[in-house]
Amino acid sequence: MVGLAAAEAANPRKTIPRATKQVFWRITLFYIVSLTLIGCLVPYTSPRLLNGSSSYDASASPFVIAIEDAGIKVLPSIFNAVILCAVLSVGNSSVYGASRTLCALAECGQAPKIFAYVDRKGRPLSSVALSMLLGLIAYINCAKVGPAVFNWLVALSGLSSFFTWGSICACHIMFRWAWKAQGHTLDELAFLAPLGIWGSLLGLLLNILCPIAQFYIAMFPQGAHPSAQAFFQAYFAVPFVIIFYVVWKIWKRPPFMRPSTIDLVSGRRLLDTQEVIAEERAERMTWPVWKRVYFMFC
Repeated sequence: MVGLAAAEAANPRKTIPRATKQVFWRITLFYIVSLTLIGCLVPYTSPRLLNGSSSYDASASPFVIAIEDAGIKVLPSIFNAVILCAVLSVGNSSVYGASRTLCALAECGQAPKIFAYVDRKGRPLSSVALSMLLGLIAYINCAKVGPAVFNWLVALSGLSSFFTWGSICACHIMFRWAWKAQGHTLDELAFLAPLGIWGSLLGLLLNILCPIAQFYIAMFPQGAHPSAQAFFQAYFAVPFVIIFYVVWKIWKRPPFMRPSTIDLVSGRRLLDTQEVIAEERAERMTWPVWKRVYFMFC
């Protein structure tokens, strides 16, 4: 999401490092700290975590259960409203990410050209409309067959994050190889990954090992007998993605790109990087110590 937003940022050299650092702290604060506190307040054996029988219709939210156990009368309803706002935020970011990805695919010829349309304000309206329409599929969970359909949708997208992050790591590796092969230096880049190419190699390895481990779990589910339905519900995303990839390669037959021939110019913003770095360093020297420390971590 940070990478997608960076393409539309006015100054990605400043915004990408800050956004990357803030993502770490926000995950630490809103996920790790909050879940640690909830784990100390709500026992894992609580039946309300499983059946959602809260009197405030909290859908088994552990936060609301902790508030109810504390005896605070009004706060559960207020927290439900907070959860609703958070869900709207997630939906907003999901539409943003899906629409920009679909628009990029259309521009590359990997999706219908209609989704490449962008208005004067830079909004891919057709891609946004399709992303919002597909979001309505969530209401199928209200039907009797909803849980079964939902399980298969989860099976289709459950392992997709491994392909997404694996391809991101692979693209970063190829980009750095191509950047070096074409005679460029790292000083020309607006942003450098903290762990460099080695971090992407480790990430790619882990994203390959995880689906392999998931294959074993799908073949031999713990506490259950092996079955075709259980296997595909746990591993359906892998053959689905592979089939689409192979069909695309056979149909379009794209040539293999060597590092020396990869296009690194199209869409690139040409900046006087050395001058920008010098200006930023001179500006930092005028900052007080507390501000330097703050921007080092945030």
